[in-house]
Amino acid sequence: MSRPTLEVADILRASGSSFLERHRSHLAPQHRKVMDAIVRCRTAALGGHRDRCSGCGHQAISYNSCRNRHCPKCQGNARARWLAARSAELLAVPYFHIVFTLPHELSALVLQNKRLLYDLLFRTSAATLLEVARDPRHLGADIGLLSVLHTWGQNLQHHPHVHCVVPGGGLALDGSRWVATSSRFFLPVRVLSRVFRGKFTAELKQLLLQGKLEFHGSLKDLASPERFHRFLRQLFSKDWVVYTKPPFGGAEHVLQYLARYTHRVAISNHRLVSFKDDCVTFRWKDYAAGSKQKIMAVSIDEFLRRFLIHVLPKGLVRIRHFGLFANRKRSASLLRCRFLLKVTAPPPQPAPTAHIKCPLCAEPMLVIERITSRQLLSVPSTTSPPTRRLDSS
Repeated sequence: MSRPTLEVADILRASGSSFLERHRSHLAPQHRKVMDAIVRCRTAALGGHRDRCSGCGHQAISYNSCRNRHCPKCQGNARARWLAARSAELLAVPYFHIVFTLPHELSALVLQNKRLLYDLLFRTSAATLLEVARDPRHLGADIGLLSVLHTWGQNLQHHPHVHCVVPGGGLALDGSRWVATSSRFFLPVRVLSRVFRGKFTAELKQLLLQGKLEFHGSLKDLASPERFHRFLRQLFSKDWVVYTKPPFGGAEHVLQYLARYTHRVAISNHRLVSFKDDCVTFRWKDYAAGSKQKIMAVSIDEFLRRFLIHVLPKGLVRIRHFGLFANRKRSASLLRCRFLLKVTAPPPQPAPTAHIKCPLCAEPMLVIERITSRQLLSVPSTTSPPTRRLDSS
């Protein structure tokens, strides 16, 4: 893919400081940290290294990456490393993709309680799948799943949802056999929706009783138990959106499929169209109009506001494993599943190399010297800036 002509970093360099001055009271330290990381990413401010071609001897300086998980430029290598590590955990069965979405009415409450309610979204969506799958009326088996949190829609508005990738089957409740699902059907989405709604709203009640929820601004009235319970009743009267995408192939397709979801950020640089007259224009898919691609223009303040509401709390894990694939029992569960399926583990994918290729002869470039930011910033301005970079620091 060609290098984008406009990046989020360009927008932040041009308008980030003035945006901070106007909205400092509404921004958390984590927001400012993300903005600073994106601006400094792959610049002399983070240091770098001198590379030499193993073939022709050509030399070039590469800048380091910020490695911030919200940076649009830093996800490619992180995704490749993660997918390589997951390759040995795949089963030779079809996989299903199930999405759990929170109602729009919860958006403001979630934004004021990100850590609590994103975690609750993870736990209740996973518990729903595990409970319904164990029911003998449905699958009657213990399953494993991987969940990925996304907080955005294509228009950059707040849209919290979890993507769950699940093998088409599980272990019988006594562990004696593999119970396969239909190749076209996993679990009934209407049942999943009702159970998910019940679990999430019940946990919300408990969080209120424990005094753990925060209510600010327009939500202050919800701090009243009576008002909050009325709010929950309104939520419970709605159908919550859970849908299953068409099943996709076995292990050979899973990694490519996961790559679409695991290490994404709210907007990629390639979706940016223009930035002029304090207005940012970007491409988006309107799923309500048959996934038609459209162009949206918003003010710089609105663009950065939308971008920053997707900054996650420090330490919040956005890719999690549940059930058979939970960290504490994943290895043993996979061994048992493969034994019952009579298959062997797929060969592990080699860890991706961080080498870049020489622009002159395409041979690997090797690091020969680490360079600090002070050394780079003291280089005379007549020195040509590096045209290639490496993600390692």
